[in-house]
This record gives sequence, structure tokens and C-alpha cells, in this order.
Amino acid sequence: MSDDADDPHAAWREWHERRAAAVSAPYGPLALTGTCWLADYPEGRIPAVPGRRRATGAAVAPTTTPEDSCRLDGEPLTGEGLLDADEGAPAHARISAGQLRIVVIRREGEWGVRVHDPAAEARRAFAGVEVTPYDPAFVLPGRFRPYAEDRSVEVENADGRARGLALGGELIFPFQGAEHTLQVAVDPEDGSLRGVFADATAATAGHRFRFLRPGIPDARGAITVDLYRSPLPPCAFADHFI
Repeated sequence: MSDDADDPHAAWREWHERRAAAVSAPYGPLALTGTCWLADYPEGRIPAVPGRRRATGAAVAPTTTPEDSCRLDGEPLTGEGLLDADEGAPAHARISAGQLRIVVIRREGEWGVRVHDPAAEARRAFAGVEVTPYDPAFVLPGRFRPYAEDRSVEVENADGRARGLALGGELIFPFQGAEHTLQVAVDPEDGSLRGVFADATAATAGHRFRFLRPGIPDARGAITVDLYRSPLPPCAFADHFI
């Protein structure tokens, strides 16, 4: 028998503790101190980032001196390198400078860098994610109804720009005598569902939205919807995400 069946409160506390640990990790969301776009720095000098960087069109070329104390893939970098976008976690960024991890990103054709610093003030001040006591009444039986054709919706992002979000179907579940429907995306790699929603706390005591990732529906579309496993987005912890 699973831990969930034995004690759902204990299972949720374990989930919540893992979530808080991920948020406060040395290179987690709280460590992000800046996102800078190379187009805004034509001279290549970005504040608080050692060395220079220029976009070549297909990559980013960093140039450093011995005084910059930068490393590329763990080896000292002096002179010019060539980098594609980082695909892994910030802790494994290809460029480092002391404790800093400098992550190369590309969004909508624009090159940028993100700086993660374990000594960030937000990380030092973190006292945990505020939550209400777990209530199994918010664990609901749901079903997934896929769309027959692709759909999309425009969603405003943290940077104020609206972007298209692909939708794969609807997640349907009952609550307090009413049926609720949430449009969701489907991960093309594993078929898991991803939703975005807000509730009454968003306007006063919480962030303006949360994620819902209930997992993979079975062959009949059945899936459990646990509204208490609805993490805040990265931009709830740092102002430098999009």
C-alpha cells in the first residue's frame, strides 16, 4: 500500500517539503538575480556579469580575461568561447564565475543570460512557502477530454507580453456539487497534463496564478486532480523570469 493511501497528510507534507527545498536550492528560483538581453547591451558588457558577450546569430560568444575568473565546462576560460542555449538546470550551466552560474537562454529569437547567485538576498530571506493545512476534500476524480484538433490561447506573461499557449484538451472535475472545466496543455514527450489556474486567494494573499500538473491520464481519460499540489510559478519567487 502506498504512503498516499496510508496517510495522505504525511504524503502531502513530503511533497511540500521537496517543493520548498527545490525553491530554496542554491541555484533554484530564489537565486536568480537577473535576466539580461544581449540586444540591450551592444557593447557586450552586462552589469554584474564578468567578461563580454555578443550574439553571433546562431550562438553567444563570451570573451573573458584571466581577471574575470570564468570557467567553461569546469575549465578556465580565457579568450573567446562559443555557446548555445543551456538546456539543463542552472546548477549545471556551462559558464561559472566563482559561485555565480551564468545561463545562456534564447527566447523568441533573442539571446540573453540569466545570473544565479546562491548568496541572493531573496534566498537568504526565504522563510518557506505559506500554505493552508492539507485538506483531502480537494483531491478530486477528474477526466481528460482531448480536443480533436490543435487549439491555442493568448496568455499574458510576467514580462507583460502575451504569448500563445497550445491547448490539448479539457480537464473536467466536480467540486461542491458543480462541474468545473480547465483547459490544459499536453506534454508532447510523456502525455502529462499541465494547467494554469487562479482562485480567490490570488487577489489578496497569494500569487496571481498557480500551476496544476496532475500527471498522465489513463487509457479512459481518468486522472486524479489534487488542488493542493499546485505549485507557484518561478516568477512568484524572482522578478527576472518570463
